[in-house]
Amino acid sequence: MTTYRWRGARTGSVEHLDVELRDDRWRARFLVDLGPVRVEYAMELDTAWVFRALRLRTSSGGELDLDRDDDAMWWVNGAARPDLAEAVDVDLSLSPFTNTLPVRRLDLAVGAAADIVTAYVDGASLAVSPDPQRYTRVDDDRYRYESRDSDFRREITVDVDGFVVDYAGLFTRLPDRSTS
Repeated sequence: MTTYRWRGARTGSVEHLDVELRDDRWRARFLVDLGPVRVEYAMELDTAWVFRALRLRTSSGGELDLDRDDDAMWWVNGAARPDLAEAVDVDLSLSPFTNTLPVRRLDLAVGAAADIVTAYVDGASLAVSPDPQRYTRVDDDRYRYESRDSDFRREITVDVDGFVVDYAGLFTRLPDRSTS
């Protein structure tokens, strides 16, 4: 199991992530401390870093169950969501970990770019919507993230395993990474 921690630059949040490969699935468990509210979630990915399931709970009573089945159908709290059909990855607004999914899955060469759609989860409302994005690999450890439906752009620095080290102006990884 590998552990990562990040601090949110704007919110002061602290995220604790444990991730491991077990039973042919990547399994991640998170705790995000936003001060008055805590968010806990568990995520499953297949071995190619394709999203499979998310269970999210907040200390204020919010709940979200998000699934992508073998036929690429998305389900939000048990309801089919055909508007997410193009999405492969999930993007949680409150976590830099979800940027690791397309970084690992796409494995872009330096200079290459890819347009993707994610199932974007707003951390405040837990609303899920399709979100068109572009990832460009700038060099070995830097990517440019671009929203394709707004002017939002950021540089993301990653480690050799594709985990975010710095998401400009949003998240910075704390130094106590550990492996067990």
